[in-house]
Amino acid sequence: MVVSVLLVCICVINIFCSSCIKESGGVNASIARKASANLRNYSFEAKPMFRFGSSPIRFLYYASGTRYFSISSEHAATISLRDRLRNELSIIKGAGLYKTERVIKSPQSVNVRVEGYQSDMLNFCANNYLGLSSNPDVVSAAKGALDDFGAGLSSVRFICGTQTIHKELEGKISKFHEREDAILYASCFDANAGIFEVICSSPEDAILSDELNHASIIDGIRLCKAKKYRYSHRDMGDLETKLKDAQGARTRLIVTDGVFSMDGNVAPLPDIVALAKKYNAITFIDECHATGFFGPTGRGTEEYFGLPQGTINIVNSTLGKALGGAAGGYTVASKEIVDLLRQRSRPYLFSNSLPPPVVAAGAKVSSVRSLV
Repeated sequence: MVVSVLLVCICVINIFCSSCIKESGGVNASIARKASANLRNYSFEAKPMFRFGSSPIRFLYYASGTRYFSISSEHAATISLRDRLRNELSIIKGAGLYKTERVIKSPQSVNVRVEGYQSDMLNFCANNYLGLSSNPDVVSAAKGALDDFGAGLSSVRFICGTQTIHKELEGKISKFHEREDAILYASCFDANAGIFEVICSSPEDAILSDELNHASIIDGIRLCKAKKYRYSHRDMGDLETKLKDAQGARTRLIVTDGVFSMDGNVAPLPDIVALAKKYNAITFIDECHATGFFGPTGRGTEEYFGLPQGTINIVNSTLGKALGGAAGGYTVASKEIVDLLRQRSRPYLFSNSLPPPVVAAGAKVSSVRSLV
């Protein structure tokens, strides 16, 4: 009896669908009309789709002559997502913010060959500040590492992804910055993403961040449980107000770029250090746009202001700009901080090691620039 009733119901539904589009379960009719114009882009079944059980039956028919095509709710969701993303892309283009990739056909240098242009272009937009990414000695070191250590390690650092050259580079970096230890990351974005949740792991902690800090700092801070305070750009009065608000915190961490990528300004580091001492806070600086060339010997914002190396508690920086331009980031700090990062920093724990050629290129920069 039940089977007979179901068969009758199916027949009635099929007859009804021969002249219209039937929708159920909240599927929009406009989606069906769009789907009918794009049948070849989607897979359809030549029979109705029913779902029996506790959930209501959901189906959508496309009628074409005497043939009926069902579009599942999954297909409808896909169509809807495409429409939404196309709309978002149109908004980005309309605002003049749509990004396209400039394709370079030569090494990164002062002059580059750009696809679509007959003559070389003068390059004012790279972060290859010292031109070391195509330096012959740096390139030769990378080639030698391919022969000696291979193209990669296919492992994270703490399993079997640490070679002698990784430890040697970390030693050179920590010596250059005059800190106790250093830890390598795949990028400085990863270094920034992986430090705050380790250092400020509790709601009892507080992070005070300049409003124009790099996006990687902002994302890293979002990942941690600490209370978050944003102070106005380079405004020491506002920073002090926020430090007073955070007086009850277990740890207070002041976070700033050294040279801001957003506007090119330099952080007022002596004033930040003075406030940190006054309110018993620790300091963090991102030196990606300073390391290697800012200050008399390229040691960054501390040196630029004449502060002793080691004044700032934590320094994050990159190998991907002035120091060879390839890839890689790092943190330099006390042994305790670096050791805890090796235990708990997720980008370090769950990312493959830097490839040997990149490590060797970074290490070679020290001798090319006489940085160490």
